Amino acid sequence: MGVIGGMRIVPSGCSAAPRFRQWSPPARCMALPQRRPMYAMPQRGMQTAPGQKKPLAQLSQDQRQFLDRALRVNQAGELAATLIYTAQTPPLLQSHPNLRSLMKHMYDQEAGHFATFNKLLAKHRVRPTAMYPVWKAAASILGWSTGVMGREASMACTEAVETEIGNHYNGQVRELFRWMQEIKSRGDEVDPELEELINTLKRIRDEELEHLDHAVENDAKQAQPYGPLTNVIRYGCRGAIWISERV
Repeated sequence: MGVIGGMRIVPSGCSAAPRFRQWSPPARCMALPQRRPMYAMPQRGMQTAPGQKKPLAQLSQDQRQFLDRALRVNQAGELAATLIYTAQTPPLLQSHPNLRSLMKHMYDQEAGHFATFNKLLAKHRVRPTAMYPVWKAAASILGWSTGVMGREASMACTEAVETEIGNHYNGQVRELFRWMQEIKSRGDEVDPELEELINTLKRIRDEELEHLDHAVENDAKQAQPYGPLTNVIRYGCRGAIWISERV
């Protein structure tokens, strides 16, 4: 056990629980349940008898492909977020111990998002991105470097990341909501799982935007150099999203 800036660092195995748990990827050899369709797929031409419940709407192959990509990139993004905070927090708290509760709050929410998408990937047998090793290294380096730069740079990092992620989730919510409206306009039954997924994405989006607000409140825009730093991070996020959807 060591002391850094008045903060005790307790190794695993001691009685005190670590502040942030180290993430470990799930074993690839784990047996996953047989994949079922993301949403129920009735046969074409099915007729609904009077008084009979309407059939659940059928999604196209393109729509199912969209959902696979969305879940894959969302899980990768939440992994990166947890690693950014894990690497960023120790150097940041040395100079700003008052931020401990805020950093823990944001980390805990990101860890919850990550767990949610892990479950969805396993449930629907969506493969994770093959870029795990690259994103893990990039996120850790980004978190540590901005943490060393100080409070303003750390918050500028959060602002940049959450701006891109908030826009990303917004796009997914709009697309899924459009599907739901089309299904209703045809007189078909909306699968409850689709509605649940929309609500989950909206909740996670709102929590990400809450992090953005916290960052701005903590002088993110006072970072030097603010423009170049946030632009590099935002373009990096866009590139990571594009690659993770496909690889």
